[in-house]
Amino acid sequence: MTSAYTIRPATAADIDVLVDFTLAEARDAERRTLDVEGARRGVRGAFGTPPRAAYWVAEAAGRVVGSTSVVTEWSNFLGGDYWWIQSLYVLPEHRGQGLVDQLLAHLAEQAQAAGALDLRLYGYNTNERALRAYQRCGFTVSPYILLTKPLFRRPSANR
Repeated sequence: MTSAYTIRPATAADIDVLVDFTLAEARDAERRTLDVEGARRGVRGAFGTPPRAAYWVAEAAGRVVGSTSVVTEWSNFLGGDYWWIQSLYVLPEHRGQGLVDQLLAHLAEQAQAAGALDLRLYGYNTNERALRAYQRCGFTVSPYILLTKPLFRRPSANR
């Protein structure tokens, strides 16, 4: 079966659509409104020197319809990198068509080729549709729990 989607590395020319997707992902996944300039700084960081993240975009008929990004974390236990999926967004009209599976498979291939130890992600605990999709694609619940200590006041973080 031939997919209607192609996946390519994102470029700085994709920043505006990636910012839009970041804002939409926060609304969809966490019912949260992000500060636009903060999201723009975050996305731009991926294209800086050194790059803070790596993005890929999915296109259909020449239009970007989905994206994903990863950051790496060094493991001193195992002497290699974990690849953390930082973002994953698909336009609503392209959901349910296998694009999430294709994006996650693409990341797994890229991570394996780079010698990554694991592909990991955080899933928002009430985003049941996303959690089901991740589990369908082979992700399992980690034995770790996430603890956090906020160090700054997040501007306009509506929850």
